[in-house]
Amino acid sequence: MPWLTEEDIVASFVGLSFDIGATHNGRWIDQKCTPDVLCIVADCIENYVAAHGNQPFSSVDVWHDEYTTTNVEQIFSKPGLTLGTSRNEYDKFFQQPMEMFAASGVLQKTKRGNRNFYAVCNADVLSYIAMRERNALSYVQLYIEKVLTDSGLMTAFADFFRLQTPEAYTMVKTQFENFTIANTPINGRTECRRIFTKVINPLAFKRRSTGTEKGRLSLHPITYDMLMYNRDNFRDLYSEKPKGMTRSEYAIQVGAAPNPNYYIYLANRAKRFLREFNDRYRNGRSEVMVGADTTSPAIHMHHIFPEARYPEISAYLENLIALSPTQHLSYAHPMGNTQTVDSEYQHICLVAKSSTIQENLNGPEDCIIYEFARFLFVLNVGFSTDEFEEVEDLDFEGVVTKINLKYA
Repeated sequence: MPWLTEEDIVASFVGLSFDIGATHNGRWIDQKCTPDVLCIVADCIENYVAAHGNQPFSSVDVWHDEYTTTNVEQIFSKPGLTLGTSRNEYDKFFQQPMEMFAASGVLQKTKRGNRNFYAVCNADVLSYIAMRERNALSYVQLYIEKVLTDSGLMTAFADFFRLQTPEAYTMVKTQFENFTIANTPINGRTECRRIFTKVINPLAFKRRSTGTEKGRLSLHPITYDMLMYNRDNFRDLYSEKPKGMTRSEYAIQVGAAPNPNYYIYLANRAKRFLREFNDRYRNGRSEVMVGADTTSPAIHMHHIFPEARYPEISAYLENLIALSPTQHLSYAHPMGNTQTVDSEYQHICLVAKSSTIQENLNGPEDCIIYEFARFLFVLNVGFSTDEFEEVEDLDFEGVVTKINLKYA
């Protein structure tokens, strides 16, 4: 699989017209087309095709697949897939993203009677979306911009993002509703407004601006969690935690307890992501180049701060490090006991990870996968401190100094 960039996603749209005035497709995006849902549905499609081949499949085929039922039931805390009351919800959960993938050229759709069947026609873009939620968000933002541009609506949205006033908000919402009703089978303003939320808020987040909330102009800029289908599962819940408050106290205060199964799924997906990246761009080398076994292939992705103890950072690439099997099971986890962590080797891993992140951030822009601020967040959570918030942006020397002090 090629390692795609945002430029590659834009290039995949070249030659395609997404003009709703011509396609009359009112379901080019829908309520369930959020980054977390798009990401997992893409992942489920990839796993289904890997198991069954790229033959035409329906949404029911994918959501009855064993991989899908296991992950979706656990991650999104839905009732069992066989329950009659859940059928309509699950049909939307898979059907709406698949319709969006078909509209954007990722899937090809055919009809057999009154049923829709799909086949993958752009596996690289599907893999890009399935890889992580940030990729899915970038994809949906670029796709929305293309649709609005082709449909002649982008100017109205640009005016809103420039003015950020209630009047501009009312104008862009009304124009979107009128256009949708005039050009698609959707004829109700309530339905238009549900779709409008999924259109304007990803763009607002990209521009760090206000968007829509509860049918009105939002009071504050749109945040990442507001884009998610299941906000209780939001992995960065603790990033807003006030200083001096424990993670447990904060979770009680905000009334949210993220689903642990969601963290497990995200962590496993992050491990796959890091291994693919390390194989492609670092020739499969270990990130720890001191001590024993530095030349064996790094096929183990190790949590520097243990996954079970720190689930909220278990999916952060900044908390994962590529190690050889010997480094992982003889040094990071002495005697192969994954329930214990060697503190001295943890120290070595953190310093090595700092070096890897610095190297990545100084490399080609289209290969950057880390964020310095997220590394600081990992360190604050792992050490149960707020000290790393004091480190200035990209001050790797300062980070390593503080890490060394923790083990002094």
